Amino acid sequence: MGEALLVVDMSNDFVHDEGTLTVGKPAQAIVPYIVSLADRMLASGGIVAICMDEHDPDDRHFRDWPPHNVRGTWGQKLYGDLASWYERHEGDANVWYVPKRSYNAFHGTGLGERLRARGVETVHVCGVCTDICDFLTVAGAYDEGLHAVVHRQGCATFTQLGDIFLEHMQRLFHAEIA
Repeated sequence: MGEALLVVDMSNDFVHDEGTLTVGKPAQAIVPYIVSLADRMLASGGIVAICMDEHDPDDRHFRDWPPHNVRGTWGQKLYGDLASWYERHEGDANVWYVPKRSYNAFHGTGLGERLRARGVETVHVCGVCTDICDFLTVAGAYDEGLHAVVHRQGCATFTQLGDIFLEHMQRLFHAEIA
């Protein structure tokens, strides 16, 4: 049974103190855990997919949110030690960059097909925001017929709803909360 780690939206705009839609310190605190997960996933032969919001400057998404993760900007780049990790592993066949225009990393990205082609049956999910993109990515995994393991220590959000949405992931999509 193949496995993959989905690292969701760990960009400067979502993590750095000066990001336009930042989770801030809670997101910064999960970076070492995510780097460790990524190292373990690669060491075991699994895939690490960096699933990243990537918007055009005039994206309709910005009717609801401040502009963030605009393609090619500082804000859209991976944050801190995750950027360093990605630079070391870029080009590895098991490290993928998956740009996304929706909250759900599976919507319109071909991620589900790529994972199935590699025999992946379980996805591990971490990143931000627990109650938005993480939640909807787990919903997408469920729709793709994949089992999800959500790493509580690897998730953060800017609301007080993180635990509620973890519970929803478990109840609605049969996700395992690790």
